[in-house]
Amino acid sequence: MLDGLLQKAQARSHERAVRQLRQDCHDLLSLRGEASSPVIARRVIEQLAILRDDGPVRRLDDFFELLLADFSPNPAAVLEGAQAYAAKPDAEALIRLSELVEPPRQELFRRINRAPGGTAALIALRHALLERLPKRPALKAVEADLLHLLGSWFNPGFLEMREVSWQSPAQLLEQLIRHEAVHEIDGWDDLRRRLQPDRRCFAFFHPQLPNEPLIFVEVALVPAMADAIAPLIAKRAEPLPPGDWKVAVFYSISNCQPGLRGVSLGNFLIKRVVEQLKHELPQLKTFCTLSPIPGFMAWLGKAGPFAELPGVRTTAAAKLEAARTLLLAAGDGDLAALTRPAAHEAMRPEVQQALLQLAAFYLNHFSPQPGGDPVARFHLDNGARLERLNPNANLAAKGLKQSAGMMVNYLYDLARIDTCHARFVNGEVVHSRAIAALL
Repeated sequence: MLDGLLQKAQARSHERAVRQLRQDCHDLLSLRGEASSPVIARRVIEQLAILRDDGPVRRLDDFFELLLADFSPNPAAVLEGAQAYAAKPDAEALIRLSELVEPPRQELFRRINRAPGGTAALIALRHALLERLPKRPALKAVEADLLHLLGSWFNPGFLEMREVSWQSPAQLLEQLIRHEAVHEIDGWDDLRRRLQPDRRCFAFFHPQLPNEPLIFVEVALVPAMADAIAPLIAKRAEPLPPGDWKVAVFYSISNCQPGLRGVSLGNFLIKRVVEQLKHELPQLKTFCTLSPIPGFMAWLGKAGPFAELPGVRTTAAAKLEAARTLLLAAGDGDLAALTRPAAHEAMRPEVQQALLQLAAFYLNHFSPQPGGDPVARFHLDNGARLERLNPNANLAAKGLKQSAGMMVNYLYDLARIDTCHARFVNGEVVHSRAIAALL
């Protein structure tokens, strides 16, 4: 009985909070609200923080529905404005139509953003919204508004790139450990090695979030293009002398703000880092990545008849089928064998070659498509070239599960970045002769 009373009391408290939040949002957009907007905006931010912690089910759901119901464009007014513009397509009619089409919630978000803590609150709001989209697709309109605004506010022109070193504040270093998404940082000793002189870390920061990295990239300065991850992240490896620094290898890039997903940051960060390293260390001649292939094993497990794929010639399809058959035979009919270290220790050269052929086809054929490997799409769209496949490059559990232990080098040729990007946009993956030999 007491539990029931408590739940009813919590429900009433939640309803009151949502009603007050609704009123504050309307006030914030009113003429009166414009004069006292900082006070009202701070109250809205505080209420949103409370709602985020208000139980596991109803947390921000009512507020998102409120944004959709109360702060969308008026369909009748939009239609009238569109008809007026069609009848007389002058500047005044276009301006009026633009005003009518823009959802009022965009101005609401702008006014929330003016208050201290507003930017962080909106990033958190979008993160929560992204989690709900699969079950509530109607909220895509609200999400699109937030993405539009955040994409403008987090334009790389407004961001500051900083190098993160062992002398950086402990709070910042802790965030590197927490947010590393590619190769886990195993405590402070591991982080210390990754910040030695032959290892660099760079991050983007925003003026409204000065102590919180938005995204960071880790770089190894080595004598040659890396073909395995273990030497790059070995905790006890001795730092290399500057005379050995010939190649900059980008081996990890991690987003720290889930609410900024879809906002272009990583591509600009890599290019800025390349420019800085080139200026600081003119002896560096090669800039490349050592990247995972996170979608490969999932694709391989369901790859259908290659001859049925568009653009695949009969001879190429036959080679791919033969390669897949060879992998199946090596694993006693089970491709999951490729996710176990023992399979790679005993792998014959022809089986390894078959694995490389299928990986090269996967990256070259599917990367330009929407469902292509996400890491490949990121680097190729950023203007990199598909340079080299490396077997047995990552035999950790995650590397085996995702890509059968393979990793790939993408080469950033500064003189050809724009050309490679343009060709990728048109559906072509620029690749090296080594990759061509596998296709």
